[in-house]
Amino acid sequence: MAENNCSGCTSESCEGCSGQPESFLEQLNQYSSIKKVIGVVSGKGGVGKSFVTASLASLMRKKGYKVGIMDADITGPSIPKMYGVHGPAQGSEEGILPIEAADGTKIMSINLLMEDEEAPVIWRGPVLAGVVKQFWSDVCWGDLDYLFVDMPPGTGDVPLTVFQSLPVDGIVIVTSPQELVHMIVKKAYNMAQMMHIPVLGVVENYSYLKCPDCGKEIKLFGESHIDEAASELAMQVLGKMPLDPAFAQLADQGIFYKADNIYLDDAVKKIEAMIKE
Repeated sequence: MAENNCSGCTSESCEGCSGQPESFLEQLNQYSSIKKVIGVVSGKGGVGKSFVTASLASLMRKKGYKVGIMDADITGPSIPKMYGVHGPAQGSEEGILPIEAADGTKIMSINLLMEDEEAPVIWRGPVLAGVVKQFWSDVCWGDLDYLFVDMPPGTGDVPLTVFQSLPVDGIVIVTSPQELVHMIVKKAYNMAQMMHIPVLGVVENYSYLKCPDCGKEIKLFGESHIDEAASELAMQVLGKMPLDPAFAQLADQGIFYKADNIYLDDAVKKIEAMIKE
């Protein structure tokens, strides 16, 4: 008679298992200690997810916290460029060593492991997911207060891997003002709910452009609908950010850690409270 295979079984009446769902959490590198893991997600691309990730990391670093960024957007990595860091990352007996930016932020990205930073990453989903797991288990992060995970857009293999494999303490959803946002925010929110991941709130990017001459706010992408979406989902709006050429310039120069994104003050308070609590 074949033995019962209860892997993944959640039935309380099953005699062959405890009724507990199988955990897919990966073991953190033994030389690492991370207090809080914050995912930054979006339902679609092009809304400034990496910009928000880098902004939050920079702001928390300025407050004196020890911060790292895991660039989980394997096929479209941008964090190393924004911080002006380059590989190749070195290894030791403890694991792969992340590259430290000028402000002390520890960064790991696929771009820091490739000989040619401009070479495309043409890998299938399972391979991409495996790399993300290695960024958690094989990278020696040291002691961090916060690890920010810059996730790829959508609800595919890599976001699912992050939610299942990493002990994510909360996510920040990034979006833009168009009415389409309602559906996009809901997709990201519902995925987090299905995976039992707390949603800290939502950040709107491209909210407006301030005229350099008269100071008038120009709604390039139309009126914002983020308050309606957030209210329906009982979420907090953590910030509304304008288009600001100064931020783009800092990113292009590789010194984004100098950015002081005052539009994310509410997000910073919410994230800082997680440690204080």
